[in-house]
Amino acid sequence: MSPLLDVSSLRAIAQRSAAVSQTCPCTAKSLAGWEGWPVTLRESQLRQIGSLAELAEEEATLDEYHPDGTSYWSVAAPIAPLYYPYNQCGVWECLACGRAYLRYNDDGAYHSESRIRGLDPALIVDAPYQR
Repeated sequence: MSPLLDVSSLRAIAQRSAAVSQTCPCTAKSLAGWEGWPVTLRESQLRQIGSLAELAEEEATLDEYHPDGTSYWSVAAPIAPLYYPYNQCGVWECLACGRAYLRYNDDGAYHSESRIRGLDPALIVDAPYQR
């Protein structure tokens, strides 16, 4: 089981990821915002190194955090670990280059889709959850 990550650990991973400059197949498609799983990325190329999912999926909030008017799909959307979808994410790294990504399964009414987003240290916020 992967360790539960706090915000400071998440930031450290994101900063290491941002420092990677080598080309890699994991960067064939921009993953700055949430994307469906790209066909160019192999599942075996990533390994899980942590989790942001503190609560079971059915207990976690579906509230999103967008204080500046961003949306789920925005590349500028904040990464707020206590809010959806981040509160259901695993943190994964590329075995080839070390870049880090957020991953979760978007379970809709009729389908389930694996989603992935690059981990940008500038977007991580330590926003407390408020009902």
